[in-house]
Amino acid sequence: MTTVELRNLTKRYGKVVAADGLSLKVEDGEYMCLLGPTGAGKTTALRMVAGLLSPDEGQVLFDDKDCTHLEPEYREAVMLSQNYSLFPHMDVNSNVIYGPRIKGWDPDESQEVADNMLEMVHLQNRKDAMPRELSGGMQQRTALARALASGSKVILLDEPLRALDARLRIELRREIVLLAKAMGITAIHVTHDQEEAMVIADRIAVMRGGKVIQVGTPREVFDDPATPFVANFLGQSNFFVGKVVGKENDITIVENDVGVTVKARMCPFPMGEEVVVAVKVGNTTLKHNDGFFMGRVERILYEGTYIHIDVLANGERYAAKVPNRKYEDFSEGEEVLVGWPPTEAKVFAMPPEGLAEELRLE
Repeated sequence: MTTVELRNLTKRYGKVVAADGLSLKVEDGEYMCLLGPTGAGKTTALRMVAGLLSPDEGQVLFDDKDCTHLEPEYREAVMLSQNYSLFPHMDVNSNVIYGPRIKGWDPDESQEVADNMLEMVHLQNRKDAMPRELSGGMQQRTALARALASGSKVILLDEPLRALDARLRIELRREIVLLAKAMGITAIHVTHDQEEAMVIADRIAVMRGGKVIQVGTPREVFDDPATPFVANFLGQSNFFVGKVVGKENDITIVENDVGVTVKARMCPFPMGEEVVVAVKVGNTTLKHNDGFFMGRVERILYEGTYIHIDVLANGERYAAKVPNRKYEDFSEGEEVLVGWPPTEAKVFAMPPEGLAEELRLE
């Protein structure tokens, strides 16, 4: 297995800074997800690890060895892109065996590796098929088998499931992780899909503006976000802006400029400090007899297991997700009390550029 480390990587395209002092370490055998909006620098980072792009500054290290300027074929890393890049004139077996062959492996050994990979991705009965004869999911699995058969110690996946339908994405994201773990491969997986990252990653690196702004397990980045942006990007959040007016029993009391007070987790900010309270939509409650402030139901969306409800309160819009069994409990236009468990709400310092700019997607 191999560790991969990015040290202060910078990559510019004219005035656009695609990587801005990007630093990250991926441990042996770890399945790391790079998560962020379009333009965050995720694919740029992946291509620098693969050797397909040279950074303007900084280093790429494999097992503490500087590989920044090493050619891609010598890095023992393979990249799997979202378009799969299968050779259209080769059948499945020829595509999978291509890597071992060009590396000069023994023909029998090469075929044995290819057979093992095809069995792992459940395509041993389609080895003679051409790519055009395969479904999108089968093409994706063929590309994965080819990547794994290359003998590389690091696999780099750039939105590999983006082109697939929802059910197939759920099925294949499990398979990819299981295969990588079974083979002891270090994996870096780029995605903008928060749910996908939560399910497959050992750790998530949340990116924005060419930088990593938080690294942690899925639970850490979801439950204890480092910034309001992370709180909103990794699971939608509601925000309440006000000033710290009290602290008691590990609870912070925040009041806005119209006198509405809410409660949140204890915070380090002093009395009178302007702050932002963030609470996940799923932890926001709508009740008729308990809450912090009154609002009016604007919209109710049935989403299957849950109902999404938008509420307008004090000129701000809040949202909540409630179980579908409560569908009949709410109606558009009625007044409800908006609240949340204080332990589920985190307090942030007001961003210097303002909350709207902090939450803006690239």
